[in-house]
Amino acid sequence: MSATPAKAAKVSRCAWPGEDPLYVAYHDEEWGVPEYDDRALFEKLILDGFQAGLSWITILRKRDNFRKAFDNFDPVKIARYDAKKIATLMNDAGIVRNRAKIEGAVKSAQAYLVIMQEGPGFSKLLWGFVDGAPKVNRFRSKSQVPAATPESIAMSKELVKRGFKFVGPTIVYAFMQATGMVNDHMVTCHCHATCGKPKQARKAK
Repeated sequence: MSATPAKAAKVSRCAWPGEDPLYVAYHDEEWGVPEYDDRALFEKLILDGFQAGLSWITILRKRDNFRKAFDNFDPVKIARYDAKKIATLMNDAGIVRNRAKIEGAVKSAQAYLVIMQEGPGFSKLLWGFVDGAPKVNRFRSKSQVPAATPESIAMSKELVKRGFKFVGPTIVYAFMQATGMVNDHMVTCHCHATCGKPKQARKAK
């Protein structure tokens, strides 16, 4: 009898999370859900920068360690990191110990603060590249999903111009997918129709 509920609970989803519980939860509850909070967007962009050359599951497994090491991704605090703090981070086995990426996070935090202080605001700037609303794609296979788009290229150029680091077009497109600026869930995935709904409504469902 125990096999019946498990079979009934099986749903169709994108292939990339496999059966890893952490990855599946991230896919179902976070990936592709529109995120408009400035600080949350900053955190995700920094983590995507640390992902460069690695798999996202590697970063996801270390995310709590990153949050602890980087003061919960408070841009004000990160922007003030000095050589001593960077050295401490380089000795933290719980994160990705890459000096260029750590120093890049500091530069990106400084650039973020300028956007927040002088306008237009981080969320408003980024969402402006998709006119403020998610672009819904209808892909049926992984081969249809682009590595970059005109929007991610334009966003990358803008971020680089403003002083952000590790924000190439491919990294930026992965960021756009994750934060719901584009809906790249496969049309066969149970999240495709629901990821654009408010988070509370998704949980209620």
